[in-house]
Formats: sequence, structure tokens, C-alpha cells
Amino acid sequence: MQKVLNKYGLKYEVKSSLAQSQLEPKSQLRKPVGQKYLDKKSLLKNDKNKLRTIVRPNMRLVPATLAVLIQCAALLIVAAITWAVNFAATSYFGVNLNISIFTLVLMQALTAATFSYVAGMASWWRWIHLCFPLAAWVMFQWHIPNAVYLVGFVISLSLFWTTFRTQVPFFPSRPVVWQQVANIIPQDSPVRLIDIGSGLGDMSMYMAKTRPDSQIEGIEIAPLPWIISFIRAKFRRSSATFILGNYQALDFANYDVIFAYLSPAAMRMLWDKASQEMRPGSLLISLEFEIPDVPESMRILGNKNTPEIYVWKIA
Repeated sequence: MQKVLNKYGLKYEVKSSLAQSQLEPKSQLRKPVGQKYLDKKSLLKNDKNKLRTIVRPNMRLVPATLAVLIQCAALLIVAAITWAVNFAATSYFGVNLNISIFTLVLMQALTAATFSYVAGMASWWRWIHLCFPLAAWVMFQWHIPNAVYLVGFVISLSLFWTTFRTQVPFFPSRPVVWQQVANIIPQDSPVRLIDIGSGLGDMSMYMAKTRPDSQIEGIEIAPLPWIISFIRAKFRRSSATFILGNYQALDFANYDVIFAYLSPAAMRMLWDKASQEMRPGSLLISLEFEIPDVPESMRILGNKNTPEIYVWKIA
């Protein structure tokens, strides 16, 4: 695998103690540029982590449940602040403040986004908390027919109806990731690869086109993405096949390569199954999310637009 990565110029980290011992002295000789700025940044990060430790409750909550609690807490706090300000203005100044609905909605959005940040939720949850109250206010102002809400609910249910149980949201990967995965898998023999959480099927169809000698499959638990991927594969005449169901029902021993783009909450369960069922020499590839306490065999470094890729070679 190291030759393949070098051939295509990909960056990676080697988990060898010898390699680490050779690299560490060199890295110590180089003094980073802007050391004072980095020190201040690290101190701010430590302070932020301490604040999160104090504020965040010591309990494991599903992100969707935590999001609902945050919105409710933000609503209560905004209502309490509004009442207190109105009471003070009326009692001491004899002024009745007329706070607009938009101002209250904006306060709700900013408060919820702040709580999400303090709670350590992923960055996309902060944007959801910020945009949700504003989007609800805009739709209320536009007097959108009820049928539109029904259609949106059905589409959202088809996309995310399993997210609460699996804790894996719908989020597609990018073409650069498909190319990197195609470079990682063995080149000298056909493989059987399955994409867990295949979404709209782009990754699987790309792999089927790039490796026509191999058997490429995708499995998706949400019905709408699965039916879209199934239809697209038929129109494109792709050899990739798509299954509707839960990957837990699969036998991982039937696959040479397993690619997963799930979530941090699902990685431990994925590893428990993979370590028990996958054959020696097979590859488990995860986009963006590592497995806690399980060192990877290889890591392809990402950038601001591309997440890291973790590879485990089953012993």
C-alpha cells in the first residue's frame, strides 16, 4: 500500500515506532513560525475545553436529542431575558418595550448556536441551530401552504428517518475521496468492495467504473437515497449494485475492502463487527472518523476541504 500511495503522491502517516523515532528529532529542530501565536492559540483552546468540561453535562446524549434540548433551553432563556428587560423598563422607566418578533428569533438562533458550541457539538450543528429559527420565521412570513410542509417532512423523513437510531446523518463524500480510495485498494487483483452508507451512489459507481474487474456494492438504510442510487445505476448502466438495509446484517468476511463514512458515534460498533468478521489482509477504510483506541495502519492527511482518511489492515 505504501508504494501505491507514493506513486500517486498522497500524504500519509506511518504508524511505525522506528519511523516515528527517526522523524521526531528532525521535527524538534525546526521551530514553527509564529510560535507565540501558536502558544496563545493552544492556551485559548485549553480554556475552551475547560469551559466545556464545566458546562457540558456528564451524560451521553444522542446529538438529535441534545439539539432539541438546546433549542428548548435557548427559548426559555430568551423568554426570561425578554420578560426581565420588559419588567425593568416598565417598573423603573415607565417604558413599554415593543421587541419585534425578528429580534426574538435572532436572539433564539444566536443563543442556541452558542450553546451548541459550548456543548462541543460538530460545526454543522451550530449552523443548524443558527439557521433553524430564522428559516422557521421566514417560512411563517411567506405563508407557505401546508402541503409544502408535508412534502418537506416526507422528504426529510426518507433521508433522515434512521439518523436518531444509527446516529449517522446523510452526508455525501467528494470525488477527491473516491480517487484516493481507488488508489489505496489493491491494484494487482480484483476485489470485492462495499460502501457502507452509500447515499446517492456516486462513490460506488465511480469505483465500478474505475475498477471494472472488481465487484462493487453499496448499502444504504435510508429509502430515498437508496432508490435514487438504484435508478441512477440503471440509467448509467453501472455494474455497481445497491442494497437497502443495515450493514449489521452483512457478513464482512465476504469483502476485501469496506469503506465507511459514518459518524464518531458509530465507529466503535463498526470496529467490533469488522474485527470479528473481516479476513486477515482485508482493509477497513473510514473517511474523517477514527476508531477510539484502535491505531490505524495508515492515515491520509486531509486539508480544509477534504477530511482525513483512516485505513486499518486486518491482521
